[in-house]
Amino acid sequence: MADIKPFKAVRPTRDKAGLIAARSYDSYTSKEREAKLKENPFSFLHVITPGYKYSQTLEGEKRYNLVRNRYQEFKEDGILITENSPCFYIYKIVNQNQNEFKGIIAAASTIDYQKDVIRKHEQTLEYKEEIFVKYLDTVGFNAEPVLLTYPDNDALAGVISSVMQNRAEYEFTTTNKDTHYLWPLSEKELVTQISELFKQIPTLYIADGHHRSSSSFLLAQKLAQQNSKHTSKEAYNYFMSFLIPESDLKIFEFNRLIKDLNGLSKEEFLIRLDFSFRIENRGQHFYRPTKKHHFSMYLDGDFYSLYLRKDTYQISNALQALDTQILYKLIFEPILGIKDVRNDTRIEYTDGKNDMAFVKTLVDTKEFEVGFGMLPVTTQEMKKIADEGLKMPPKSTFIEPKLRSGITIYEF
Repeated sequence: MADIKPFKAVRPTRDKAGLIAARSYDSYTSKEREAKLKENPFSFLHVITPGYKYSQTLEGEKRYNLVRNRYQEFKEDGILITENSPCFYIYKIVNQNQNEFKGIIAAASTIDYQKDVIRKHEQTLEYKEEIFVKYLDTVGFNAEPVLLTYPDNDALAGVISSVMQNRAEYEFTTTNKDTHYLWPLSEKELVTQISELFKQIPTLYIADGHHRSSSSFLLAQKLAQQNSKHTSKEAYNYFMSFLIPESDLKIFEFNRLIKDLNGLSKEEFLIRLDFSFRIENRGQHFYRPTKKHHFSMYLDGDFYSLYLRKDTYQISNALQALDTQILYKLIFEPILGIKDVRNDTRIEYTDGKNDMAFVKTLVDTKEFEVGFGMLPVTTQEMKKIADEGLKMPPKSTFIEPKLRSGITIYEF
């Protein structure tokens, strides 16, 4: 039973929503960030990059305190306003390929996270959690929702569809040609209906935002210990989420790029691969896999297809069946000597929206020695990993929609 509740969002005035909305900090190049900060005084980047005001790069507590200050200034100046009553927020994104993502922005429970009502499929890094807990504790808000997914539900779809018949409070298009719409929903009958419908859903899944959700849970534990009157209903026991049906998720693969062959010659490397894969040299023919356990490889000017020899690899759980895990267990660790795929600087990742032609370019420039491609993980694979309590290797999924910061803000 999922505990999903409405909240009083802090959000932009209607006329400034498109100006405030910002992608995640890391998705901008330094030049893009500089241009946004220089040209747009309303961008939420000014809140999360407070040192720009003083031509300084700030880190740690100093930055966190100034983030809080910039945020308060946006509120004091009337750029951000607080909702009068608790709302669910119906949200829709239409991207440049005309894919639609429709769902509900709401507050999700850290207790559900703890009890595995909200399930995870990716590992988190302890040092990142510690940093983000300190950040959240200082600033006191979530500005970007965690992306959660639920099984398609006709009743929820009906509520969302009916609300979207009305004029949206926000409608704006970003420079990457995504159009965003938002409808605040405060009618008590519909709010209650949505809450009750989620109570009938036994399990939610994190699609994107594992570190943000885990850090919110850790902060809730910390604040509960400090609060002698803790009731589990305080705002810090929840975190902002965007909940969408499974059929709306778009999952892309992450291709792998390796900087060297671990001292092996090209011929030695191919011979080692032949033990576990049936290999065919495709020359300049652009090869993309069409089946699970088939892989594309680009090496020394040629494309190769790699088909797993199933008699050399045992599959006994959902993780072992995952193509990213197969690459790790059969190639990266034993042949290329890459044991820590999170931190080894010899491996890098590029999302599947940049296809193997992009991988080819990087290998041809000698920046990398070899590149690997595969089919994307399916939603069912992702759920099975989570259901079995397993964790995917890093960069196993690139999931859309990608959400913007500053459109709705959850204070705790």
